[in-house]
Amino acid sequence: MTVTTPAAVLIGPPGSGKSTLGRLLAERLGVRFRDTDADVEAVAGKPVGDIFIEDGEDRFRELELAAVRQALREHDGILSLGGGAVLSEETQALLDGHTVVYLQVGLADAVARVGLGAARPLLVLNPRSQLKKLMEQRRPIYERLAVLTVATDKREPAELADEIIKGLGR
Repeated sequence: MTVTTPAAVLIGPPGSGKSTLGRLLAERLGVRFRDTDADVEAVAGKPVGDIFIEDGEDRFRELELAAVRQALREHDGILSLGGGAVLSEETQALLDGHTVVYLQVGLADAVARVGLGAARPLLVLNPRSQLKKLMEQRRPIYERLAVLTVATDKREPAELADEIIKGLGR
């Protein structure tokens, strides 16, 4: 059995640009893009928000961990993880040895990108305050896991992709 490893694993809070930048990086590097949230939705047969509401966060996190484990084992392109995937100690251990890129974003830019009316299950009551709390809680984990950190505030995806590709030595 051949074991593959992603060219890069993108982590960061909602609104950091994981999906947008992930697709652009994959295109520029000539590899595939994969998003573990999309994998979870495919397995569950429903959107992430519905999983949270109907099945609960614990069930979502179980599906997410399985999706991360599988993607790290079989995907060789650009992999984007859901913002909270890194909360799992098992996921943190699985990321060891991978090229993890932390997309750092400030609250103002994250709010502008996410749009506070968006269907984000963990941002339901007082979305701005919830997003700030999530970002502060997760920042130390993102920083510890990253081999490359890229600040995304007020920057265009093309410029960020160039910086990441250079950081990856490609």
